[in-house]
Amino acid sequence: MLTQRIASPASRRRWLLGAALAALAAFVLTRPAGAAAGAASSAVAGGSEAAQLKLWQAIVLGVVEGVTEYLPVSSTGHLLITTKLLGLNDTQTMRDAADSYAIVIQVGAILAVLGIYRDRFALMISGVLGRSREGLLLVRSLIIATVPAVVIALIFDDWIKAKLLGAWPVTIAWLVGGVVILVFVHYQDRLNEHITSVASIPPLSALIIGFAQAIAMWPGTSRSFVTLLGAMLLGCSIGVAVEFAFLLGFVTLTGASMYELAKHGSEIFDQFGVVSPLVGVVAAGVAAFASVRWMIGYLQKHPLTIFGWYRLAIGALSLVLLLTGVIDN
Repeated sequence: MLTQRIASPASRRRWLLGAALAALAAFVLTRPAGAAAGAASSAVAGGSEAAQLKLWQAIVLGVVEGVTEYLPVSSTGHLLITTKLLGLNDTQTMRDAADSYAIVIQVGAILAVLGIYRDRFALMISGVLGRSREGLLLVRSLIIATVPAVVIALIFDDWIKAKLLGAWPVTIAWLVGGVVILVFVHYQDRLNEHITSVASIPPLSALIIGFAQAIAMWPGTSRSFVTLLGAMLLGCSIGVAVEFAFLLGFVTLTGASMYELAKHGSEIFDQFGVVSPLVGVVAAGVAAFASVRWMIGYLQKHPLTIFGWYRLAIGALSLVLLLTGVIDN
């Protein structure tokens, strides 16, 4: 099994409602001081920048984020190209705010995984409280796997945003990643799948998976892509690799979203107001919930081939858009 018991339809509806309320609470509680006044004054002005992000655009960005966040196709790449096509990169201020907005709406995707894997999170809480050895081992593995990305992000984050956050690096990553997936699938049957539980991932393997995740700091690479392949190359079954990738993504995305809220929260709210980010979070949560459940079921019966071909197709499309001048870097 790739996941714990999936909730009933009624439970899912209650979870999605709870996720929306939690997202609203998160935005209210973490909203920087003075942002309310700034957003209100911007809304009054006829040509306000906050009005530049329409609700339908917020929904589009949220759905794109939610659908692609946990698939091995790169949500960062899709959001970058989407913001360019929507014209949300006209000024440097708006580009910076849009980049931060894209990270903050990941809160929706975070809540989706929290709902799907709530039994695992309960197990980890029991582990921390000393009631479950399995839960404690899983917490240990996730902490170890998170360290490389945190350290590398603290050192290189500004440089990566300045040098690599563009359409050309994303396009290259899409194309290269597509080839890598197809080659991996071709030789996949030669792998020795001896790790059959996320709690049994050795510390060294968790650390290597963490370094693999750090590769995804190159925009367009995809965190789930490199963690999935890294885990499977180290002997994890596809079920274990998928589950660990999703849980590790939860930890990483939570940290990144909270960091961006603390660092650029005022820019986001001054630029886009409150309603648009909230709509984006809810849209991302609903889309991510559906996307994750689909991927779990799909990979029970199929290899990663479809994602390799998709990356090649979207990379080729992005290349055409760049060469024809429809979008710039």
